Amino acid sequence: MTDVTGAPADVLHTLFHSDQGGHEQVVLCQDRASGLKAVIALHSTALGPALGGTRFYPYASEAEAVADALNLARGMSYKNAMAGLDHGGGKAVIIGDPEQIKTEDLLLAYGRFVASLGGRYVTACDVGTYVADMDVVARECRWTTGRSPENGGAGDSSVLTAFGVFQGMRASAQHLWGDPTLRGRKVGVAGVGKVGHHLVDHLRADGAEVVITDVREDSVRRILDQHPTGVTAVADTAALIRTEGLDIYAPCALGGALDDTTVPALTASVVCGAANNQLAHPGVEKDLADRGILYAPDYVVNAGGVIQVADELHGFDFDRCKAKAAKIFDTTLAIFARAKEDGIPPAAAADRIAEQRMAEARSH
Repeated sequence: MTDVTGAPADVLHTLFHSDQGGHEQVVLCQDRASGLKAVIALHSTALGPALGGTRFYPYASEAEAVADALNLARGMSYKNAMAGLDHGGGKAVIIGDPEQIKTEDLLLAYGRFVASLGGRYVTACDVGTYVADMDVVARECRWTTGRSPENGGAGDSSVLTAFGVFQGMRASAQHLWGDPTLRGRKVGVAGVGKVGHHLVDHLRADGAEVVITDVREDSVRRILDQHPTGVTAVADTAALIRTEGLDIYAPCALGGALDDTTVPALTASVVCGAANNQLAHPGVEKDLADRGILYAPDYVVNAGGVIQVADELHGFDFDRCKAKAAKIFDTTLAIFARAKEDGIPPAAAADRIAEQRMAEARSH
């Protein structure tokens, strides 16, 4: 079924009528000369200009791209609110295989579309886009973060993302075991790429025993070479989540890591990782709670990266960013306390706190 424009009606229904909608603005962008097709979704600017990355991905359909942009933009509103940033939530997706169609002209055309929003949307890197790409986009758009240090940016944000996840783990340990240390704990890290390998460094420095897995053998080998003791590897995620004596499970790869198959098999008492959208569908957060597994909401603990890119707009200062990312410890503890007080899972408590902050901003 389509509407008068020929667009799938379910996308417009999501936008205007569903609980997942409520977005302020959705921009469809096309530049035929470069082959650019993009969607920019602004969920909320209640707290300030919408901030979120640009995903470059070969979607199966334009409708799927729009749906992903809507979902990701909404998630950024919550992430930015919980990170204490004066930014709303937005996200952009460029449709196509970056390996095939990414060109300088396409990125410049995309930059012009972002610039046309006059600062209502601030972009950054995401899946399929990198620091070098943001340097190109920035030539047409001053509302671009995630640039290289040579171009006034902060560079790779994975360092602070990992630091924030580590703070979330410390808060989980404090809440569950009464002590904010991972010393003597066994932590399973699924995905030891950009963020995961920094996380392993923090864990080992704190005295944790670490079990890792990754689809890339070279990533696993690099970690084992760097940490000849205290780190072991298993074949895959299925083996990792079933590891005996596991205290914490850290999904640091793709989304949807927690589903109807993995949750019943988990041996860990805590889930705290860097991956986005870890809950495969609504209800998983309750399944975790019913099993007595403490879940540190992903968009809260992995906010170190967005804290870093937001700081670029004020002249990047790493120490200032690290101090903000350290507050993820207190934020995570506050979420656990709210969850206990309201008798709800931590994911629902985080949503309530974020919604409250956005609602208060709108009322002023």
